[in-house]
Amino acid sequence: MSSRYNYTYKPGAYPAAQTQPPGRTNRGASKNYNSSGRLRTGISLAVSYLVVLWGVHIVNTFLFGGGLALFGIRPRDWSGIWGIFFAPFLHANWEHLIGNSVPGALFCFIVGLSGRRAFWEVSAIVLLVAGIGTWLLGGPGTLHIGASGMVYGWLAYLIVRGIFNRSLTQSLVGIGLAFAYSGLVWGVLPLYEGISWQGHLFGAIGGIIAGMTITSDDPARALKRPRTPQVLP
Repeated sequence: MSSRYNYTYKPGAYPAAQTQPPGRTNRGASKNYNSSGRLRTGISLAVSYLVVLWGVHIVNTFLFGGGLALFGIRPRDWSGIWGIFFAPFLHANWEHLIGNSVPGALFCFIVGLSGRRAFWEVSAIVLLVAGIGTWLLGGPGTLHIGASGMVYGWLAYLIVRGIFNRSLTQSLVGIGLAFAYSGLVWGVLPLYEGISWQGHLFGAIGGIIAGMTITSDDPARALKRPRTPQVLP
């Protein structure tokens, strides 16, 4: 039965459904994000970082009298190895907390502009390298707490990622951060008593490793728009 509404499609005029360019889903790898999605992700990660850190410190201070600090990293003590995962959320006092809040939130925001997947991959690598390095090489009888290892890791990652991604924009951001926070370099050296230079050093190493290895932060490539089908009556 014929119909006057039948059409003939020119072969090759419209790609098959499975070959259509993907849209921006604002999840997963960096290339899937649009501009507003990047901004929302960066802001939400920065705010979440501050909420978690300040929330834990308030609870620890007023409900536990600072006792949660015992869950920090105790080098070469098997009962303190779990501090690898807990130490970044614990701080000795308000000054310590504030010192890690501002740069940490800024770096969270910038890393988050590459998407949640990149942020969590970088953070996981930094957490493990900083924590394990501190547990292995920290001073005997010491207790290591604070998010500074993560802060150093995020900063190191932001400085080097443009080199491995071959991105001029990311390289310029890294150069700017390197100049702005150049004073932090002294924190990776054993110069100050009571400062976990091991956490800073291995955090920075973890950030460099993340910049060298992950691919989810590759700069977004221009996505081709789907072609309009050519309809022949």
